[in-house]
Amino acid sequence: MRVAIVSESFLPQVNGVTNSVCRVLEHLERHGHEAMVVAPGRGPSDYAGFPVRTTPAFRLPFYRSFRVGLPSGEIMSSLEAFKPDVVHLASPTVVGASGMTAADRLGVPAVAVFQTDLAGFARQYGMRGADAAIWGWLRHIHIRAARTLVPSSATMSELNAHGIPRLSLWGRGVDLDRFNPAHRSERLRRELAPNGEVIVGYVGRLAADKRVHLLAKLADLPGIKLVVVGDGPAAKSLRRRMPDAVFCGLRTGTELSEILASFDVFVHTGANETYCQAVQEALAAGVPVVAAAAGGPLDLVQPGQNGLLYPSDSPEGMREAVAHLVADGEARARMSGNARASVLHRTWSALCDQLVGHYETAVARNLSPHEEEDLGEKPWKARVSEPSEAHAGT
Repeated sequence: MRVAIVSESFLPQVNGVTNSVCRVLEHLERHGHEAMVVAPGRGPSDYAGFPVRTTPAFRLPFYRSFRVGLPSGEIMSSLEAFKPDVVHLASPTVVGASGMTAADRLGVPAVAVFQTDLAGFARQYGMRGADAAIWGWLRHIHIRAARTLVPSSATMSELNAHGIPRLSLWGRGVDLDRFNPAHRSERLRRELAPNGEVIVGYVGRLAADKRVHLLAKLADLPGIKLVVVGDGPAAKSLRRRMPDAVFCGLRTGTELSEILASFDVFVHTGANETYCQAVQEALAAGVPVVAAAAGGPLDLVQPGQNGLLYPSDSPEGMREAVAHLVADGEARARMSGNARASVLHRTWSALCDQLVGHYETAVARNLSPHEEEDLGEKPWKARVSEPSEAHAGT
């Protein structure tokens, strides 16, 4: 199969969209498929042996490390030259909209992967009146897709409510070797918490939309050492706000594996996560999670089993949940034991096999004359979804 991936971001940007696209490309290479990538900004010319085409991009004034793509004729010309069987739209917004238009013109089905809560992102940056416009634009893109894949049940409900059809659940995989309790390091723990404190950690972007400032509510909890891993525009203000916390900066590879597995409690502060890969990685590393009861974490955190949930609008609820785990070592140990088991079935291999299945279904329907006649139009342009598809896949 020939798969053209049009992504809203790619390397060198490191985020959830980039990570999933890289894992998909690696899977396609291992299984003998052909692929290409179109993404904004400067980046590598190839990945996993597949070509990467770049389009113009600009940096957000309030988030200089984040690039936003611009529409470009390169998208249409690249897809036309590649002749894909299916177009994969990764978190389509601007570049993805051009990819959708190109797929339409080429008569090729598109599978859209919904990954970013843009409306929630805008609200966190003070753009509270933008919801209707954002959802209108997203509906304009997704209504033309053969299928929209969503990462969590909460996101499924939200997209249904906004009139986006043909939805299927498709989560995210986790690298069970890279994120593993075996990487826990007593040496590192002594460095981070020299007085034997309970290590409470966060891993992720340091930005307003992640609400990392809420960690300050934990700073005076007795017996803890707060450890923050990541970088972003809020880094300087967070360091001033939490002078006693350990800020590790951006860590990747073996360093990240070791730090994460050495936490005692993982805290996620974001309330607009469509999935939340960081939570899943912490669970794979055997670390109980405290997260907001919203979005993706609702599918990942089983309260009392592998972590605790708190009301998303309650910083005090977050503090109480963390304080409970800090004080109860027995509960922490039990949840730690359950954490990894709760995500063992969520491997990238299994998830990418499902994704290829979605590709194949989209292509088969595109090539099915009788189905086109029954609908009176191309299947992916139908105005309503088949009821069975709204809850298909895991």
